[in-house]
Amino acid sequence: MTTISNTAPRQRLTLLLNDEILEPAFVALTLIGIVTGLILEGSGAPESITLAVHLATYFFGGFYAVRAIIESLRHWSIEVDLLMVLAALGAGYLGEFTEGAILLFLFSLSNVLQAYAMRRTEQAITALMELRPDTVTIRRDGRELDLPVEAVQVGDVVLLRPGDRVPLDGVIERGSGTFDESALTGESMPVQKGPGMAVLAGTLNQTGALEVRVTKPASESTLARIITMVSEAQARKARSQSFLEYFEQRYAIGVIVAVALFILAVPALTGAPFADTFYRGMVLLTVASPCALVISVPASLLSAIAAGARRGVLFKGGVHLEELSKVRVIAFDKTGTLTFGKPTLADLVPAEGVDEAELLAIVARAEQPSEHPIARAILHAAEERGMTIAPPDQFTAVTGMGVRATWDGVETLVGSPRLFAEAGVIVPPELLARADELMAQGRGTVLLARRGKQWLGLVAVMDRERPDAAQRIAELRAAGIERIVMLTGDNPRVAEAMARRLGIDEVHAGLLPADKLRIVEQLRQRYGAVAMVGDGVNDAPALAAATVGIAMGAAGTDAALETADLVLMRDDLSAITYALRLSRRTQRVVWQNISFALAVVVVLVLTTLTIGVPLPLGVVGHEGSTIIVVLNGLRLLMFR
Repeated sequence: MTTISNTAPRQRLTLLLNDEILEPAFVALTLIGIVTGLILEGSGAPESITLAVHLATYFFGGFYAVRAIIESLRHWSIEVDLLMVLAALGAGYLGEFTEGAILLFLFSLSNVLQAYAMRRTEQAITALMELRPDTVTIRRDGRELDLPVEAVQVGDVVLLRPGDRVPLDGVIERGSGTFDESALTGESMPVQKGPGMAVLAGTLNQTGALEVRVTKPASESTLARIITMVSEAQARKARSQSFLEYFEQRYAIGVIVAVALFILAVPALTGAPFADTFYRGMVLLTVASPCALVISVPASLLSAIAAGARRGVLFKGGVHLEELSKVRVIAFDKTGTLTFGKPTLADLVPAEGVDEAELLAIVARAEQPSEHPIARAILHAAEERGMTIAPPDQFTAVTGMGVRATWDGVETLVGSPRLFAEAGVIVPPELLARADELMAQGRGTVLLARRGKQWLGLVAVMDRERPDAAQRIAELRAAGIERIVMLTGDNPRVAEAMARRLGIDEVHAGLLPADKLRIVEQLRQRYGAVAMVGDGVNDAPALAAATVGIAMGAAGTDAALETADLVLMRDDLSAITYALRLSRRTQRVVWQNISFALAVVVVLVLTTLTIGVPLPLGVVGHEGSTIIVVLNGLRLLMFR
């Protein structure tokens, strides 16, 4: 931590002039001035000395308010600071310097407390910035070098030891270890990683010495982009916040005009003393100020954004918090959300006279050259069983149907019934019936296999659904979601079987990305606010078309960080429910704050007009309501 005592003279001056230090100091000096003025008035000190103390107190108490007024007038706008300063000047005009000083003191103290509270909401960004080390050890040209993170180039090899934070995004080349990714994803369980696996800047290497090849410069790392995104989210205003700021301008002008008319009209119409009316007008200027109303929305939204960021739930702005709270329909792009997004071998159904090992070995060899995810899943299953798979002599991939491969002079076909129809081969009815049965059960993509003239059997490959998917769908319903829709490019029977298991209301299968976009637009026309959940890979158009686009499992996924309105950094369906609950709690707190702020203004204004309120009491009520609103918003920082 930097302290004033151990810094250079210029740095000390900079720190002293920093508003975070100077403004509280001015508030303290204002209080000292008030006490000193009261003592001087009570002791019969010369009026010139007492007046000088009052003026100094006004200077310290009003410095930041006047500065804010000048800045706002430069932009042709009027804010509540002007009402406070006018009221204080009016009190001074009547000779009530102490009351005016108390007004400025409480107003300044309230601003300091608000600034402190709002800085609490920025701690999410500060914590993220502290995750990245400043220096890193790399191996370059056979030598180990300690360099600033910014000097590391893509392709450099970073040396990581147990306890080191990963400085930049990269891929493990040598070694293995467990990584704590909780700071980025909110996932508390450490993740085991080895060669070929990606690691993200800001994660903690708990065990193992590793070598990591850098894949992105510091400025483009996932951590850097998250920091930028959270910063921009806190600066981006929600509709309600923008409206209140627009309202503040007109309201402040209206209050000034109304108070001026009040001061001029009441003495003329009722004969009331001008001094008494003027004093009451200054109280009206104070209690009618909409400070609490204006701060009610940003205090809540910034706290909610910070709370979400701590748990790996990144809103790109307060507007998306507002919109998510209105959502009653959620559409899921099945792959990568309701499922793991990685096909695995589900079933081996050998034909008569063939065992499972023989079926798998032949199918794996036929698929060996293919890069298709289904082929990779079959090969992975064979390798897990200890099989060594040689490539075929000849190989042809038939798009959308399967593969044809030849070795030892015998052709092998693996694929859908269409592949065999194209080849003029009639599939035995019993095999077709079994394939239909597997698809009806939702067992994924079913492939038939034949070598030469011998039928080998069936292989089913499926993208397994997440074990907690049904539970999370039920939680979404409990949270107020009325309709859940699944969008997928899969076979309709597979999709419908999964939908029945998970309790999904509506299924659209066999879709292309353009079809998903069209359906999301139709859902918005039918139901209004619609959220779309995807993995950010091939569903960008649908994410963009939804009221709120939610990208799930987006750590390290550039497309998701760019496209979605809400980014979930970990592969966890419960984060969707958390985000939904957070958005709705935030809206409740916003309306609590707005209602309370309006009620206080109405009560104080009516009380001032009817029975009269002393200026200090009016200030306490006004500033007290502002502080209560800020503290109520800050409760969202603790939301879990």
